[in-house]
Amino acid sequence: MADTTISPPAPATVTHGDGPGAHDAHAPHALGVANEKLGMWAFLGSECLLFGALISTYVLYKSRVPEGAGPTPHDLYDIPFTSVSSFVLLMSSLTMVLAVSAFHRDDQQRGRLWLVATALLGGLFISGQVYEFTTFVREGMGYTTNVASSAFYTLTGFHGAHVSVGILVLMSLVLLTLRGRLRPGREAETVEICGLYWHFVDVIWILIFTVVYLIR
Repeated sequence: MADTTISPPAPATVTHGDGPGAHDAHAPHALGVANEKLGMWAFLGSECLLFGALISTYVLYKSRVPEGAGPTPHDLYDIPFTSVSSFVLLMSSLTMVLAVSAFHRDDQQRGRLWLVATALLGGLFISGQVYEFTTFVREGMGYTTNVASSAFYTLTGFHGAHVSVGILVLMSLVLLTLRGRLRPGREAETVEICGLYWHFVDVIWILIFTVVYLIR
């Protein structure tokens, strides 16, 4: 008797464009990592170079303040206050992990709550930084007071700007998930990629806090 088994059709591949150059837009890279995630890692690598240069500049100039050139950052630091602010930022990494985990379980409601919590903790950190800068200015240490103050404000200000961008990204994710604007089935991956950026700014702050505030 002839074999009448019908083989299932091969799964279709979604491609963009025509001809031999067409490819899956979300296919993993040859390294086994999604293209979007690989792009984020490359971006974070360039950010490491930026912050490495800023930290090195501060280390070089923090002790090159002429006599009578005004207060230096180490004269005005409030270590207990900055330690609490740092702890708040580090706790936001935990809430970011919980958000990614919730989206991987397809629990979008809880994931959005953790994203909002992460953004709020980041906002508290930025508020503490603004308070610290304002206090330093009242004490007579402005941006151009001396080379140490310029290096300090540039380094910590750049980091604060990165945290602020991260907060905007997190709130944008919340709005996009509420409106169903993210590609179905890819919400967890998108949140995870944004989480890489958020963890990066947290790790960089640990380095800044150690080098700038704790090492005299």
